Amino acid sequence: MDAVEILRGRGLRMTPQRRAIVAEIMRTQGHISPATLARTVQSQIPGVNASTIYRTLALLEEVGILAHAHLERGAEYHRAEEAGHVHLTCSRCGAEDDLSMAEAGQLQSLIERHHGFHPDLTHFAISGLCAGCRS
Repeated sequence: MDAVEILRGRGLRMTPQRRAIVAEIMRTQGHISPATLARTVQSQIPGVNASTIYRTLALLEEVGILAHAHLERGAEYHRAEEAGHVHLTCSRCGAEDDLSMAEAGQLQSLIERHHGFHPDLTHFAISGLCAGCRS
């Protein structure tokens, strides 16, 4: 079932604006910035309200199509099936990299062992300095 059918199944009207938003989200590879999404959709359909874009992102996350992470520049979305990684962001140059959940397993185990807390490492970015900025 595609995103449009899922939203329709929840009783939502699929307005031209919402269709354009969903189509652009499904076309986008990797991270989806709400601001970039808004610019793209508004260039296609002038007057699309930013609140419609944010509500659609939230709805798609609620139904399990999208997930979001908090990066240094704000929340970004990606397809839920691509959520199995930890974001690494360079605080100096903005370079981004990913750490697989297998690689992040030691950090997760350390937090659980010492604090009894099960972290969701996919929900945020670890900030630091990339190799280029460190040298």
